[in-house]
Amino acid sequence: MKAYHTPFLSLPHASALALLLLLSACSGLKYVPAKEKLYTGSTVKIEAQQKPKNESALQTELESVVRPKPNFSFLGLRPKLFFWHLGVGKTKGFGHFLAGKLGEAPVLLSQVKIPATENLMLNRLYNHGFFEGKVAHEVKEQEKTAQVNYTATVSRAYTIRSLTFPPGDTLLNAAIRATQPGTLLKVGDPYDLNVLTNERLRIDEALKNQGYYYFSADALLFQVDSTYHKELNVFVTVKGSTPARSRQPYKLRQVTLNTNYVLTDTTSRPPIMADGFRYFPDETMFRAKAITRATFLFPDSLYRRKRRDQTLSRLMSLGTFKFVEIRFRPVAAGDSAGPTARYRANAPASLRADSTALGTTLPFPALSGPPGLGRLDADVLMTQLKKKSLRAELGLVSKSNGFVGPGLKVTYRNHSAFHGAEQLLLNAVASTETQSQSGGEGALGLTSYELGLDAQLLVPRLIVPNLPFFNPRLVNSDFQPRTTFGAGAKLVTRAGFFSEQLFNANYGYSFKTKITNEQQITPIDVSYVRLSNVSDAFTALLAQKTFLQNSFREQFILASSYRYTYNQQVLEQRRQQIYFQGGLETSGNLAALVSSKVGTKNDDGKYTIGNQVFSQYAKLDLEIREYYRLSDDPAKGNRLVGRLLAGVGRPYGNSDVLPYIKQYGIGGPNSVRAFAARGIGPGTYKPTGADVANSFYDQVGDIRLEGNVEYRQDLFPYVKGALFMDAGNIWLVNDDPARPGGQFKAGSFLNQLAVGAGAGIRIDVQFFVIRFDYAVPLRAGYGTPTDDAGNPSRTGRLNLAIGYPF
Repeated sequence: MKAYHTPFLSLPHASALALLLLLSACSGLKYVPAKEKLYTGSTVKIEAQQKPKNESALQTELESVVRPKPNFSFLGLRPKLFFWHLGVGKTKGFGHFLAGKLGEAPVLLSQVKIPATENLMLNRLYNHGFFEGKVAHEVKEQEKTAQVNYTATVSRAYTIRSLTFPPGDTLLNAAIRATQPGTLLKVGDPYDLNVLTNERLRIDEALKNQGYYYFSADALLFQVDSTYHKELNVFVTVKGSTPARSRQPYKLRQVTLNTNYVLTDTTSRPPIMADGFRYFPDETMFRAKAITRATFLFPDSLYRRKRRDQTLSRLMSLGTFKFVEIRFRPVAAGDSAGPTARYRANAPASLRADSTALGTTLPFPALSGPPGLGRLDADVLMTQLKKKSLRAELGLVSKSNGFVGPGLKVTYRNHSAFHGAEQLLLNAVASTETQSQSGGEGALGLTSYELGLDAQLLVPRLIVPNLPFFNPRLVNSDFQPRTTFGAGAKLVTRAGFFSEQLFNANYGYSFKTKITNEQQITPIDVSYVRLSNVSDAFTALLAQKTFLQNSFREQFILASSYRYTYNQQVLEQRRQQIYFQGGLETSGNLAALVSSKVGTKNDDGKYTIGNQVFSQYAKLDLEIREYYRLSDDPAKGNRLVGRLLAGVGRPYGNSDVLPYIKQYGIGGPNSVRAFAARGIGPGTYKPTGADVANSFYDQVGDIRLEGNVEYRQDLFPYVKGALFMDAGNIWLVNDDPARPGGQFKAGSFLNQLAVGAGAGIRIDVQFFVIRFDYAVPLRAGYGTPTDDAGNPSRTGRLNLAIGYPF
């Protein structure tokens, strides 16, 4: 008799078997009930003899009605089903917790309502003019799974043959006809319910800006005549049930401004007349002019929703109110008496004169206009913020140059410093910062101490001369323009090497014409930089490097700048968002022009102001970003993000190099993350020998080019992941023998880009983001990355930072 012996499984075989069992469990098929099949999803196909217009959009819309969603699957694995199974029959414990947080019950074929889905698809086809469309389905079953495939068959869509707006000479019909030049309905276009809906909203918006306060888009009716073969006659009409008040425009009679409204308001202060408005004075906070200047609802003017929205936006952008509300009340028939005499009688004796410090008490103009106009009174109710506030912030300072450390910031804010809604901000800053070494032992400037004090005054208007071609109120903008005055002083100490005092004063304007567009003009931005407490080591370094000596010299920076920003990120529903910022800055040109006529040069051949040299340069900076969300759901964070930065600064005239604070550096947690801050370039330059210790100062330049691409993925609540790649470098405009290979050359600069790639984890709790990014260098500006000893190295770098890199 022959005996057989079965050996135990070897370790590799046992591991493979365990892996197969795990994969089997994660596939989720073992959790499907008997006589049921797991629903794995659907496909939607459109069949047509002639390709429909916007076929991809139509298919996306048909796919959107498919229900239910199948279980989450990745490479055939369904881990959420596995976690769901851990909690089956449990009301508490770790398995129940995992099932609730990470699990998902199986979605079965029996739960798929195929007829309902087909009806929804037919409805969407009808909405796009495919009135003869048909939808069929096919169920593809396997042993434990099933898929439902839908096919929509369509012929040519019905098109618009003619369009007729309501006839007649009533005010409402005439107003609707006046909107026809901007209609969205075009003869020859396919019938589309979405376009009809948007057309109703367009007409309603136009009427709201012509006085029709009570009109509603629901009052509009589109009647369609389809007597022609696949062609439609469309008639725009007003429903007969529309009430009389919706059929007439309204004018404003009186506008009341209450700047200190609360829900339990029992205002006993008598109102006065200020610039034609009924105004409740609050002189401890505002002068009347500050509020009336931001109000665009005028007595005896036609009601316009645009002016209502503009008033809300302007008053909120003053930064002095928590809430602003506007209420409209119809004026009873026959109540035509103006309010002026009544309010004058109630006003204090000091305010009864025709002219006061608050405004004028002239009567309202008499209401006039064609018959059929109604009248409204408007109450503008404003709830104030506290006039003064003091705030202290203790946090982690994280700068683009790689310095990180604790910092204290104390801010005092006055929301109406001079009773004109001017915001006064006083900031005091103290911090100590350390940068990880970018070179060898003894690297200069690794520890920094900073003390600063600055003040800003934001005036909610443009303080400019009267010009015949420019209205400083920007009456067509919803946003309050500002004039900004600023001044500050800062002391920066690089421990053991030098102290630097920076003094600054500026004056400029900022204004927005649209929510996405902002412009900043700073005609005066004066800075003075002074070095002190310079150590022997830093003095020796300056003596060796002429460009550093010129960069750190005591000097005036007499700059002017213009910056334009276009930002679609405020449009949160957009799937694709663009951000662009461009800025131009010049310095010293006017001073050089004057000095060339009346000034003299110092021993170095430079013009001076008060025996101090002033810098002269021009600098252009461009940045463009694109954010593309992978899901239609705005709440989803999965997106592709790209950024391109380009900048160039050119010293000339009175300067040989840019001031050090105006030069570019690259690398660090918000730049090319595989390299230290200012650890790249310029060009192919690589510090060697003694220069390694001073690379933080050497690796700056006049030209910058940088690109980043990043994929961001939601992982868990408040936790996001990312994969990224960065590339960039800086270059010099003029050759510097101390930094060979640093000059920009058009034929070779692309081959000098440093490249890095990596992955990151971000903890995003809305009001702050902590970011961990690990990046590996793939290429340095000089070629293969090396360590300080010159050996090839691809050692990664962990970046800890606050906020997203862009």
